[in-house]
Amino acid sequence: MAERSVTDTPRSPWPALWALVIGFFMILVDVTIVSIATPAIMADLGADVDSVVWVTSGYLLSYAVPLLITGRLGDRYGPRKVYLAGLAIFTLASLWCGFTGSIGGLIAARVVQGVGASLMTPQTMAVINRTFPVESRGSAMGLWGATAGVATLVGPLLGGVLVDAFGWEWIFFVNVPVGIVGLIAAWRLVPDLPTHVRRFDWTGVALSGVGMFLLVFGIQEGQTFDWNGVVWTMITVGVVVMVAFLLWQRRSPEPLISLDLFRDRNFSLANVAITTVGFGITAMAFPLTFYAQGVLGLTPTGAALLTAPMAVVSGLLAPLVGRLIDRVHPRWIAGSGMLAMPVSMFWLAAVMRADTPIWAVLLPTILLGIASAFVWAPLATTATRNLPPRHAGAGAGVYNTTRQIGSVLGSAAIAVLIASQLTANLPGVSGGGAETGVAHLPAALHAGFATAMSHAILLPAAVLLIGFIAAAAFQLPATLAARRAAQPADIGTA
Repeated sequence: MAERSVTDTPRSPWPALWALVIGFFMILVDVTIVSIATPAIMADLGADVDSVVWVTSGYLLSYAVPLLITGRLGDRYGPRKVYLAGLAIFTLASLWCGFTGSIGGLIAARVVQGVGASLMTPQTMAVINRTFPVESRGSAMGLWGATAGVATLVGPLLGGVLVDAFGWEWIFFVNVPVGIVGLIAAWRLVPDLPTHVRRFDWTGVALSGVGMFLLVFGIQEGQTFDWNGVVWTMITVGVVVMVAFLLWQRRSPEPLISLDLFRDRNFSLANVAITTVGFGITAMAFPLTFYAQGVLGLTPTGAALLTAPMAVVSGLLAPLVGRLIDRVHPRWIAGSGMLAMPVSMFWLAAVMRADTPIWAVLLPTILLGIASAFVWAPLATTATRNLPPRHAGAGAGVYNTTRQIGSVLGSAAIAVLIASQLTANLPGVSGGGAETGVAHLPAALHAGFATAMSHAILLPAAVLLIGFIAAAAFQLPATLAARRAAQPADIGTA
C-alpha cells in the first residue's frame, strides 16, 4: 500500500468542518422534507399513492445502498474530492427535481439526489476523524451531532412552510443556493488529505451493492406489495448475498470493509445503537404527524411546528454535550440520551388522546429534543474515536449504512403496525385511507384513531431500549482512561 500526501491540513480544522456541515445539513433535511409535500405533489403531477411513494423510496434506496462503497472512495481518492462531487450531483439533481413536470422525472431526479447524498455523508465523519486531535474530537462531533439531530427534526417544518408559501417545487429549489455556497466553502476550506492507493475490491463492490439493494428494496417496499412471496424471496436472497459479502471480506487482499473494525467493542455497540435511533426517529414521525393532523386538526405546517421545540432544544444542547464527550465516560452521556428517547416516546403514547391539549403533546417532544442532543454526537464519537486514519472512510460508511438501514426498517415496520392498529381500532379504515384522508377525519373517529397512533408509537420506543442497552455497555476509551490515570500524578506535582 502506497500513501501520498497532497497538502498539509490547515492550522485549525474548524473552518473545514463548518463548510462540510452546510451540505450535511441539506442532505439530512432532504430525507424528511418531502413527506409533508406528498399531497401537493400528488395533486400537481396527477400521481397515485403507489407512484408518489417512490419519490421518497427512490431517494432512500440510492442513498443507503452505495454507502459502504462511497465511504471507501473517500479513503482512496480523498474525502474532499468525493464530497465535492457528491454535493455537485446533489445540487444539480435538486434543480432537476424542481423543474420536472412528471412523477417519473421526479423519481429519477430523486434517485440521482440520493447518489449525491451517499457520496457526501461518510466524508464528513472521515474528515473529523482525520483532522481533529483525539482530545478535541468530541467538540467537533458535538457540531456534527447538532447538525444531524436538528436536520432530522426540522425537515417536516421547513417543508410545510415552503409548500404553503411557494409550492412543493421550492423544497428542492431551496437546495440550489445552499449547495452553491456549500461548494464554494468546501472548495476553499476543506483540505486535501493523504490518500491510500490500493486495489479496489470489485467483487466486494458487486456483492455489497446487490445484497444491499435486495435487502433495502424488499424491506422498504414490503408493505406496498403486501409482503408477498417475491418480497420475501428478495429479502432472503439479500441476506444470503450479504453473508457471502462478509465471507469474501475475510479472504479479500484489499477488503471493502475491514472486519477488524468490529473488534473494537465500542464501534460495534455504537452501530447497534445508531440503528435503533434511525429506526425510532423515522418510525415515530408517522404516527405523530397523523395524530397532529387527524385528531388535533392542525395544518401540515402546524403539525410540523410540533417538531420546532425538539429542534431548538437539540440545537442548543448539542454543542454543550460535545464539550462533555472529551471529559465524561460515553456510557453516561449516550446512555442518558438513549434512555430519555424511549421514555419520551412512551410519554407521547400516554398523552396521545382525542381530548389532549397541544401543550401536553409538546412536553414529551421537548424531552425528545434533549435526548437527541445526548445521542447523535456521543454515538458518532464513540464509534470512530479509535479508528486508524486509513479506515476512517470505511468506518464512517459502515456507521451511516447501519443508520440508514435502521431508518428503512422503521419506515416499513411502522407502516405495517399503523395499518393493523387502524383495523383493530377503526374497523373498515385501511392504512392507505387514513393516510390520504387524515386531514378530514370525522370527529367520531378521533378517539379510535388516537388510540391506534398511540399504540403504534410504542414500537419505536421499545426498539430504542435495545439501543440503550448497547450504549450502557460502552467501554471507557483509551484516551480518556489515560487522561484519568495521569490526573493523580498531575495533582501531586502541582
